[in-house]
Amino acid sequence: MGRPMRAMHWLALLLLCAAYLQGGLNKLLDFGSAVGEMQHFGLQPAAPLALLVIAGELGAAAMILSGRLRWLGAAWLALFTVAASFIANRYWEMTGMQRFMAANSFYEHLGLAGGFLLVAWHDLAAKSGKGGAWHAE
Repeated sequence: MGRPMRAMHWLALLLLCAAYLQGGLNKLLDFGSAVGEMQHFGLQPAAPLALLVIAGELGAAAMILSGRLRWLGAAWLALFTVAASFIANRYWEMTGMQRFMAANSFYEHLGLAGGFLLVAWHDLAAKSGKGGAWHAE
């Protein structure tokens, strides 16, 4: 894969990880708000869960961007994204505009999780020698 393709590949991965890098850094820099977010969604114990979320968001994004165990980082963020969507975007319990917006967010996040699963799939395929169009190492 040529240099422009590798750069585009890495940029695509960076964009895919952007929300998790931003979210993890924000939570790390304002840990009190991260704990408050866990409490808002009824998650306990809030502080240890906030630490787990921060480590997961930043660690998995770093794995994806570095190429080191990329498939594992991508699978983790796919699982995390689906779980977080079921917790934070419970549109089936809402009405009106709130329901509309939460449903949009829920399904957008499912698409994001699908993107991460594609990254994991391509990485595993490339490592197994079966190809992998996005393998850039």
